[in-house]
Amino acid sequence: MSYQHRFTDGTAADLPSGKVVCVGRNYAEHARELNNPIPAEPLLFIKPTTAVVPLADPIVLQSRRGPIHFETEIALLIGSTLSGVVSEAQARAAIAGVGLALDLTLRELQDQLKSNGHPWERAKAFDGACPLSLFVPAASVPELDNIGLQLQINGEVRQQGNSAQMITPILTLLCQIATVFTLLPGDVVITGTPAGVGVLRAEDSLRLQIPQMLDQSTDVTD
Repeated sequence: MSYQHRFTDGTAADLPSGKVVCVGRNYAEHARELNNPIPAEPLLFIKPTTAVVPLADPIVLQSRRGPIHFETEIALLIGSTLSGVVSEAQARAAIAGVGLALDLTLRELQDQLKSNGHPWERAKAFDGACPLSLFVPAASVPELDNIGLQLQINGEVRQQGNSAQMITPILTLLCQIATVFTLLPGDVVITGTPAGVGVLRAEDSLRLQIPQMLDQSTDVTD
């Protein structure tokens, strides 16, 4: 069954499933925990639509590929085209929904690719590498610069952050992305992860939340 964007009220978004534009190192503490420099401008990469799966489905590790790390991120569902120079008002109007994503990463492979100066896609863009939650309609999210996010694994808080901590705020980020990649209806932007990333293990139970707005769970299998 193919993926389809859905809102928290259960309705399907009248949008295709598009690419995912990802932002690396958008939280300073996460950059530091991996001993990475803080970038002077947003660090962008793309996951294809084949990486997108529903967060509600179990995450299958396929451990032959190596350890998979979790990175919890705020996800923005794009509802109208953003291309070239756009205003923050246009960027705000283009957001159809706000949700959560897991940026799944083959960390050992990523480190190997980075050390050889190679692209990251094999470690970041594999099938199933971007589980997406349901989306809260954008009109129900009044403050884009005050969105909390939390990940619990087996009842323990492992990641917690807020969009206020982003190095590049959400609307500025969308404006900058639009000058590089045209954002089309159905595309998703995932906006970086706070500190606390780690390895997923079979039989882990994950609970992802935007307080008072979104609460979704998933399990890990091998």
